[in-house]
Amino acid sequence: MNRAVRSRPSSLAWGCFLLAGILLICGLTAYPLSQSLEHGAGSQSTISVKTELVALPVRVTDSNGSFVSGLGLQDFRVYEDKRLQKVTLFQEGDAPVTVGLLVDHSRSMGPKLAEVATAVSSFAQSSNLQDEMFVVDFNDDVSVQLLHGKAFTNDPKELAKAVTSVRARGRTALYDAVAEGLLHVQLGHFDRKALIIVSDGGDNASQQKFSQVLALAQRAQVLIYSIGLIGDTEEVNPAVLRRLSKATGGIAYFPDRSHTVTSISTQIARDLREQYTLGFSPENASDVHSFRKVEVKVAAPGHGKVRVQTRSGYYAVEEKSSPERAAKGAK
Repeated sequence: MNRAVRSRPSSLAWGCFLLAGILLICGLTAYPLSQSLEHGAGSQSTISVKTELVALPVRVTDSNGSFVSGLGLQDFRVYEDKRLQKVTLFQEGDAPVTVGLLVDHSRSMGPKLAEVATAVSSFAQSSNLQDEMFVVDFNDDVSVQLLHGKAFTNDPKELAKAVTSVRARGRTALYDAVAEGLLHVQLGHFDRKALIIVSDGGDNASQQKFSQVLALAQRAQVLIYSIGLIGDTEEVNPAVLRRLSKATGGIAYFPDRSHTVTSISTQIARDLREQYTLGFSPENASDVHSFRKVEVKVAAPGHGKVRVQTRSGYYAVEEKSSPERAAKGAK
């Protein structure tokens, strides 16, 4: 198994490199796609979407925490900065996901890595068979595991081996690992993307700052789930995991005696498979570089009060023109 260990430049250079790389790979805040609008089972019409599309993963649960399935387009309302938007993409179903598993290998994690490897394997076994996954190990260094030379895999054994192949040592470069994961996940083939962080502490070794990583995550439109194995180290900072997860539409879990790392990883796999996807084209596309708050409201008759889980918003990013693009448009 190969490891791609990246040297870490200065904080400013790192941030500029990662942001440029992410924007170059996928355009991030929106998807310039032609998508189908599903009106219900057995009925489908196609709408050509020429403007950029903001895609929102949405999970709806009842008071018992169970997924509410069978909702239709008419049951959702999407607001951007409190203005109602026209939804041009609606999907329900188990679509494949590109997932990055970010595993803390700092010294204090040594006794926990065997359990984490089992949890990673269980996550893979509970996921969509088409999902593509990768592992980022981090301590003082950040390394992307190249699984038999491949950038992604869905083999539970390969993923578990990637977790145990690195020795637990040193400190915790959590923010740098998240930034690396955000960059690598964009190499995936699927529109739906997620990161899962497994860590027992805060950060005491990164070049990146939390504010920089949070902004990168919101631009990348990647769901971030966290499994916080809170220990007794001074670096413990559960608020960081909660903020990253909440801002991107994910959930931060903190196992107790009644919940194991494995059971939580299986729950996250189920969450990723039980989601709606809503898309809309921003009305005010000219207002670039601004953070736009998003709210999704759901009417689910017969299900009582429901909980809606999605990202809190997104950053609008200006699409820069190029000589090649201008020449193509002139033809």
